[in-house]
Amino acid sequence: MKIVLGSDHAGLEYKLAIKKHLEEKGYVCEDVGTHTKESCDYPIFGRAAAEKVAKKEADFGVLVCSSGEGISIAANKVKGVRCGLAYNDDVARLMRQHNDANMIAFGQSFMDLNDVLKRVDIFLSTEHEGGRHARRVSEIE
Repeated sequence: MKIVLGSDHAGLEYKLAIKKHLEEKGYVCEDVGTHTKESCDYPIFGRAAAEKVAKKEADFGVLVCSSGEGISIAANKVKGVRCGLAYNDDVARLMRQHNDANMIAFGQSFMDLNDVLKRVDIFLSTEHEGGRHARRVSEIE
């Protein structure tokens, strides 16, 4: 499974930790940036990761900025992307089960790294339930 990762400067530390965590579990990771702590614009990296997911060049995407909000909004502008902010474990699971999310976002300034790593695992190990949820996902599309 291939995972694309993106962040701005305010999410760089967590993105690198997530990438290491995923690679240790055997995932193939592609990091679309940023690669430095120099101030940059999160929409560039949110969109770059989202386009890879939308084009099926990656199975899922993981995004990080300061709050997680801005980068997830940028990703959701790309047709075919459903990105949610995983502010707790249940939401990390439900965004896959019910919403068939293909990207997940985190806020480095507001979330504990151990919680983030756990939520990445929850997200990637949860299947979409389909059924009534599939109808709703198609309505989003």
